[in-house]
Amino acid sequence: MELVSPSKGHVRVMAIARVHGVSLGLPVPGLLPTRREWSEREETVDRALKRLRRKGIEADGQVVGTRKGAQRICQEAAMSGCEAIVMAADPARNRLLAELYWSQEPQRVARRARVPVFLVTTDT
Repeated sequence: MELVSPSKGHVRVMAIARVHGVSLGLPVPGLLPTRREWSEREETVDRALKRLRRKGIEADGQVVGTRKGAQRICQEAAMSGCEAIVMAADPARNRLLAELYWSQEPQRVARRARVPVFLVTTDT
């Protein structure tokens, strides 16, 4: 909210419902996001949109199912003409091991994106 001005900014909120894999190029139903996972992501997007709109910021949102979250986020940002990407993120891990963790997806976005990426981390 601090990066956009209510009078001329627009925010797109996106959540990823992770597809865990495919077999022979075809989605396997057991590896697709469950209804619960989809509804959790939709609730997250709805909460973010409500907070933004209360502050007078124009916003829209969507939930996307994909195996390659970083790639999809960067594609969506490029297609919609985003000037920046803001993501919640876990603290960075060793880059060699980080490729194994879904929690390191924000760091992959930061490496791939052609726009500034702001990672918001929390110390837990």
